[in-house]
Amino acid sequence: MLFRTLCSVVALCLSMVATHAETVQSAGILPVISTRGSLLPVSHSDASIATRRSASLFRDKSAGGLFTPIAPRPAPQPFGSVHDQVQRILDLIARAEAGPKGYDAVQYGAKIQPRSPPTQLTLAEIETWTRSTPRQQHAIGRYQFIPATLRRLVKDQRLTPDTRFSPQVQDQLAHQLLVEAGLNAFTNGTMTRGDFMLNLAKIWAGLPTATGRSYYKGVANNKATISWDHFYREITALFPGQA
Repeated sequence: MLFRTLCSVVALCLSMVATHAETVQSAGILPVISTRGSLLPVSHSDASIATRRSASLFRDKSAGGLFTPIAPRPAPQPFGSVHDQVQRILDLIARAEAGPKGYDAVQYGAKIQPRSPPTQLTLAEIETWTRSTPRQQHAIGRYQFIPATLRRLVKDQRLTPDTRFSPQVQDQLAHQLLVEAGLNAFTNGTMTRGDFMLNLAKIWAGLPTATGRSYYKGVANNKATISWDHFYREITALFPGQA
């Protein structure tokens, strides 16, 4: 008897639910959870899947999502870039100043040489060598830095005494001298080629002035080690658009 009563109650409830659903649909009222946007869709067309992906945090790579691969680095600049031009100026200066010894060059007039090749010394060790060997020449490295200039550049760039006088450090110091000579003004057209070349010759005694001689001719046996014509051709080839 109890079982039959329960079945009757269940049947009555189902009948009421069905009647309510028909009433809602006939009145044009949307259900709370629509089959068009269910939280757990059972099946979708390929088109709807593509649409969802394009709006997702983890969207397709082609859509530029959060996990899109990082853009590749720009390719190295071709010959003629400013970096390449600067390096070739430094190469030209090094040929005029240091010769084949390059970064480990020491001024030929230094009778007492450093205890190790320059690239193996720290800035403090170079300073010790300089101060402990007075009355001789102390130009050192690929760009033949003299003591006063080296001290100033080291101070400007806030290098510590234990910094090794490596090729990278020497290039870095020499680059500051190029800027001081007017590299930026020359490359942007506000300094003439002749003025820039003269400024370089005022810094490096191995480079000639327009007379063909070193700016420091007669001082400590300084002389130009390349001709003016060669110097002019090199700079013109590197910066053909500058006057």
